[in-house]
Amino acid sequence: MSAENADAVVCGAGVGGLAAAHALGALGLRVVVVEKRATVPRIPKGEVLQPGALKILRAWGVSEVLEERGAVRLSRLVAAEARGRMALDYSQLPDGSNWLLSADHESILEALADTLPDTVELRRGVSVSDVVRDGDRIAGAALNDGEIRAPLVVAADGISSRLRKAAGIEARRQDYPHRLVALDLADVPDAAPEVVAHTTARGLRMRYPLPGSRIRLYAQIQPDEFRGIDDVGLRGWTDSLLTELPELAEFEEQLRTAVEHRQTLPVSHFTAPAIAAPGMALVGESAHSVHPMAAQGMNSAIYDAHALSTGLAKRSDVDGALRDYQDRRLPEIEQIGTISHNASRMLTDLSWAGRAIGRRALRNTGANRRLSYQVMHNLAGLGLHPMTPFDRLCQLGLVPDPRSRRRPRWA
Repeated sequence: MSAENADAVVCGAGVGGLAAAHALGALGLRVVVVEKRATVPRIPKGEVLQPGALKILRAWGVSEVLEERGAVRLSRLVAAEARGRMALDYSQLPDGSNWLLSADHESILEALADTLPDTVELRRGVSVSDVVRDGDRIAGAALNDGEIRAPLVVAADGISSRLRKAAGIEARRQDYPHRLVALDLADVPDAAPEVVAHTTARGLRMRYPLPGSRIRLYAQIQPDEFRGIDDVGLRGWTDSLLTELPELAEFEEQLRTAVEHRQTLPVSHFTAPAIAAPGMALVGESAHSVHPMAAQGMNSAIYDAHALSTGLAKRSDVDGALRDYQDRRLPEIEQIGTISHNASRMLTDLSWAGRAIGRRALRNTGANRRLSYQVMHNLAGLGLHPMTPFDRLCQLGLVPDPRSRRRPRWA
């Protein structure tokens, strides 16, 4: 068994792990990233980057690479139901932060990996079996062929994080009562540069363009909706989807092909009660998970990495910096979790009460310029401004808002 030393070891090369490696490498630290997968996975997740995350990626030289490789700028996020809509126009945000960017998940991972600082080493096909301890402090990672000792271990090993459990941090994941089916529609030129989320009698249908004249379409389904389904059942399901979204009729052939190659994804949410322990920081899905409808999970992982490096830049005491990281970042994660959960329920709750409240909140928020801007600013990652009880009453139409036609005072 071989042993080596580094300033930091990052366990996991997803967005959170690679972002942490970028942020720590930018401080001049020698960082080793280990990833159990030998190749970059191709999966439908984490494809829309928010302005706040793009500001960080721009400083690392990543966003420029993504756009050179065909990433698509998006200008609006629209949520629609039968009687109204909420359209968030990102061009209203401050210059330089007024668009979203869509790219395939593997393209984002590759861009992050290709632009890592020289002080960072990425090793694929390497598994982490446990943590290395020095008394009560985590002091490294035990690998399948040795160990790496480091003052800082970053747990970026996903929702079922082994390292989180090794640190004694328990996370109770809560599953939503539905799943999402991901469809990749090919050969769809000139798609509108926007994210559109429809709420229907069967739940959420969300779409946005991807590079290469493609559209990603997510559809909410019951957990067992496709279990044992045959070709006749698939045609019927697709017919119903076309009835719900008539604008897809132009691409019916692509849709029917996409359904044959669908991927079904479970959906859950959680926030760990702690995101740091002596010698260890949790980032990304090892620390939190949200419903993908709000496009916050991948972006939050980037914010985690940035917050961690900011704390380390201010003080040489690693454990003190980890305490600062948790004190600063955990309340933000909890707020993002609440925002994402409320936004997802507004469009996915199929109960009578949930649909009535959610649709009403969507319409009233869309008709209120102040609240629409506040929601957009929160989702964009440019600063969190939680909804007050008064805001909630305005969303439900229970009280009038005298400032409904004006932007928030802080904007």
